[in-house]
Amino acid sequence: MQKKLSNKKTNTTPTRYKMHVKKGDTVQVITGKDKGKVGEILRTLPKMSKVVVKGVNIRTKHVKPQQEGETGQILTFEAPIHSSNVMLYSNKQKIASRICYTFNSEGRKVRMLKKTGEIID
Repeated sequence: MQKKLSNKKTNTTPTRYKMHVKKGDTVQVITGKDKGKVGEILRTLPKMSKVVVKGVNIRTKHVKPQQEGETGQILTFEAPIHSSNVMLYSNKQKIASRICYTFNSEGRKVRMLKKTGEIID
């Protein structure tokens, strides 16, 4: 008696994580080799819960020449880091803070820095 093996693939999409930061926010790195650096978020990757921060986690890539007579290159780029390793940063008071949600005068839900009371959105 032979067992039949099924070749079914799971048809689940990766979960999309809710992140506390958005594109364009100023953040400070709180852990890792770039701890203390401040930069702006260039891209968010919600499926992996990662962000790309300007000037943080710089990687180099050596690219071979593709055509005859072309020279190779060394490219530098910002690699993604996990969103839990960054914290929102206030440029006015030069301090990193957690966020909370509050309502403004028009009744709209906005993000606010807990330490400074500064509204982000």
